[in-house]
Amino acid sequence: MEVCFDKKWNRWNTNSRKWAFTKDPSTAVYTECEKDEIIPMWVADMDFATPDCVINAIKKRLEHPILGYTVLPDEYIDAISSWQERRYNTKGITKENILYQNSVLGGLASAIKVFTLPGDYIVTNQSTYIGFQNTVKDLGRNLAFSDTYLDNDGIYRMDFEQMEKTIIDNKCTMMIFCSPHNPTGRVWEKWEIEKIVSLCHKYNLILFSDEVWADFVMQEGIKHIPTQSVNDTAKQLTIACYSPNKTFNLASLIGAYSICYNPFINSRLKRAGDCTHYNNPNILTVTACIGAYNDGAQWVDQLIPYIRKNQEYMYNFFMTRKGVKTYMPQGTYNMWVDVSECGKDMDTVISQLLAVGVIINDGRPFRGPTHLRFNLACPFENVKRACEKMKSVFEEK
Repeated sequence: MEVCFDKKWNRWNTNSRKWAFTKDPSTAVYTECEKDEIIPMWVADMDFATPDCVINAIKKRLEHPILGYTVLPDEYIDAISSWQERRYNTKGITKENILYQNSVLGGLASAIKVFTLPGDYIVTNQSTYIGFQNTVKDLGRNLAFSDTYLDNDGIYRMDFEQMEKTIIDNKCTMMIFCSPHNPTGRVWEKWEIEKIVSLCHKYNLILFSDEVWADFVMQEGIKHIPTQSVNDTAKQLTIACYSPNKTFNLASLIGAYSICYNPFINSRLKRAGDCTHYNNPNILTVTACIGAYNDGAQWVDQLIPYIRKNQEYMYNFFMTRKGVKTYMPQGTYNMWVDVSECGKDMDTVISQLLAVGVIINDGRPFRGPTHLRFNLACPFENVKRACEKMKSVFEEK
């Protein structure tokens, strides 16, 4: 089965946030460019068609005209367990370990409500996903940020000494860990995850591990290591969240699942989800997950090298621009670009990008004060066009 990711789909008039917001004057990504000149590279969904295995599974379910309340079928649990074993070598996941979550952030919210108190501090890496920040803030908790830095090889690393000090100084009660990391694209090594687990164990922190980017390991020779797999301690203190939505472009179906091996933690997490009264399984989300995990592996295996080609092309473009720094991400389909030395302030850079129709994420809400986040999960032709447009924004070396 050969998949053509070059096809350009018209997403106008489909209620796509990624596209529609660019023509909404009330949004920060509004541009006056004509529609056919706009290249959205911001919201983290893909401009590729959801694979046939998912669409066909949904169509088959819709042949039955009743969409009443549903329970999680054994096929759902089996599909997750099989995917986890085949893709990440995680064995022995049972029904007792898996909870349906309305979303990853919904699962995070449940964990925060159960295992922290209003006013508590939760530690996470800097830079960090906007959704984590908003969820913590909206629940009346606080974030404490642990630094990341670029080493001499251009690889983002965690500062564990500073992390431990941050945990102590803020009396943190939980850690939010993003693996692979959004927005930097770092795929953490086993020893790094072990250090995270050790600190959480030492200071009695619940570890929430967001692993929705697990399928997007872009660099050959490395792999995603599930946080819970590094040792027995990790299995007992970690709640891990996954979702097929990022991998198979199902964002509007919401839906995720958590894996937890500690019965006490899992029972409390389930109770918190039950108390929201909206965390019941969505029948089409469940159906889509089964279709994706049972029959989507070949599609993913073709997707990854295609996106890698996009990343390589944009990386090579930025290497020719004055004062722009980036690196090849190990994971995710994003690119994290530092424009601190390009001779322009952030507002100027972003306004000039909007003016030529290249729509990106301002890195400042991600706590990247001089960074831009590019989403490169799109047809290769869009990447080439975007780079051509950006020649007027970033000066050639």
